[in-house]
Amino acid sequence: MAGVTDRPFRDLCRAFGAHWAVSEMVTADKNLWSTRKSRHRLAHASETGPRWVQLAGSEPNQIAEAAKLNVDLGADIIDINMGCPAKKVCNKAAGSSLLRDEHLVSDILHAVVSAASVPVTLKIRLGWSWDEVNAPTIAHIAEDAGIQLLTVHGRTRACRFNGHANYDAIATVKQSVQIPVIANGDIDSAEKAAHVLKVTGCDGVMIGRAAQGSPWLIGDIDTFIRKGEERLVPRLRDVKQMLLHHVGALHEFYGEYQGLRIARKHVGWTLDGIEGADVMKKIFNRIEVAGDQLALIDTLDELEQAA
Repeated sequence: MAGVTDRPFRDLCRAFGAHWAVSEMVTADKNLWSTRKSRHRLAHASETGPRWVQLAGSEPNQIAEAAKLNVDLGADIIDINMGCPAKKVCNKAAGSSLLRDEHLVSDILHAVVSAASVPVTLKIRLGWSWDEVNAPTIAHIAEDAGIQLLTVHGRTRACRFNGHANYDAIATVKQSVQIPVIANGDIDSAEKAAHVLKVTGCDGVMIGRAAQGSPWLIGDIDTFIRKGEERLVPRLRDVKQMLLHHVGALHEFYGEYQGLRIARKHVGWTLDGIEGADVMKKIFNRIEVAGDQLALIDTLDELEQAA
């Protein structure tokens, strides 16, 4: 599973042959759905399934209504975000700040499960801080409310992304409920994914930041876990084809102006992992024409010849 939100990026990852699903976060406040970012995230109908939409909010009826509307727009699964540590989310009493109010958590989950005609899942952290770890309690609340799958990030909100994910704590949550539990946090290789599954006893893993720039990682993990086989690092010509497909899809989906700028971020992640690509990244970030971005990417495998 990968916590990525960009549709062309998701389609790109599928090309590498993984058994997986993704979620994309949308605010539950429909008054904000007119923004460009929300409009793109709400366009579910043309996606291939499962279309997994994550909602962030703090008002039970509002989230429930948003869930119904997203199902009408084509969502196959509704996920509720109680794990985001970002200040702009927590300051609105949403994301991981909800973990401090167990009664509100219950109200939200019951409201959304009752409103949605599709499976509802939940993403949480271990708690607000190490002094307020209550993930097992939240897991019980979720199970009682009818949540069908729970994802647990192995940090508290206070940790943000510092330190290391606590897999023993995730294992405790897994042991406390009967519903499927997904482990999340610091999983950056097939070997690490297999280790986390063994230590936690979880039913799957969620990949987040590690997939940025390495979309083939998800397929590597899937192949390693299901078949015990490791996949080779893709050759530069394969990476080139991947980026050409990806960037072309970004231009088409977002339009040239926004697509150019989003491509700089995504291509930059990939180039950061390629020796000798520093100059190419600097040039790519200055390009203002879609065709020129694609033309530069088309020279990527020349770095292999120059090495």
